[in-house]
Amino acid sequence: MPYIGRFAPSPTGPLHTGSLVAALASWLDARAHSGTWLVRMEDVDTTRAVPGAAALILRQLASLGLVSDAPVLVQSERSAAYAAGLAQLIARGLAYPCTCSRSEIAAAYALRGLERARGTDWVYPGTCKEHPPAAGAPATAWRFNYANFIKITGNVSVNRSYAATLCIANGITHWHDRAVGAQQQNVAQTVGDFVLQRADGIFSYQLAVVLDDALQGITHVVRGVDLVDNTARQIALQMALGLPQLQYLHTPLVLGADGEKLSKQNGALALDTNQPAAALRQAAQLLGLQVSCGEKAAIAELFEAFTHCWREKHGLHCAQFFI
Repeated sequence: MPYIGRFAPSPTGPLHTGSLVAALASWLDARAHSGTWLVRMEDVDTTRAVPGAAALILRQLASLGLVSDAPVLVQSERSAAYAAGLAQLIARGLAYPCTCSRSEIAAAYALRGLERARGTDWVYPGTCKEHPPAAGAPATAWRFNYANFIKITGNVSVNRSYAATLCIANGITHWHDRAVGAQQQNVAQTVGDFVLQRADGIFSYQLAVVLDDALQGITHVVRGVDLVDNTARQIALQMALGLPQLQYLHTPLVLGADGEKLSKQNGALALDTNQPAAALRQAAQLLGLQVSCGEKAAIAELFEAFTHCWREKHGLHCAQFFI
């Protein structure tokens, strides 16, 4: 089965150094496996998309020699597919309507004297699952019924030769990450019944990414380690929708001067692509790749050296498609 990977930026602004690290890592892993590299615009949340940002990102990537091997998929054009996926979950009893707002969830926890830890979100308490809203209630979101998923799925083991997932046992998902090793998460305890479609009609990232990966035939996901806690939810949706399991590799984050993840939200500067070789060298160093190419090396020469280093770092052989 051929390797297909992807880079999936959100068009909320131009690429920055952290974005390039993620893009280069996914591109190198695809090339190290003699595979295909795709670009997807994750603009499912249209309220955050910045006009012109998608085109700018593609120009930035092209100036660095990173060009998708197939036409770019755009999430905002796929609402019908997401609606169909949600309908499938509803029909199987794996989704239910919810009218709870964030403030109502916070208030419910406050009544119990509980506070939310910094950088985390509330675990949904299942209010609307226990007390369903009246039919036709306004501002209704849809949530994944994780308890029903576990009831239907039970304890399962997955073929390790392909999927990252090792098993789901007693509600805990166990999987292997190619970079950070053995992982596990109890979604019910750490996340709760997560949103599939918001009350404003916008589909969730979790649902969209799972359906898009299946459509594009993605076999390997390479992304920043800040997204590692999404993996168990996406594995659950893959299983619930009967979609293929994937391999995962999460790369270290690029941090800003304040020690936080470098992002557009904390003022990360737009990537300077006027000197593509310098930008690529910096990204490779942040990925822990040491290359000895001269300062005047061409982009093609740098890519060849980077790919060789990536293979060595991750224990790959030219003909090795899955680990």
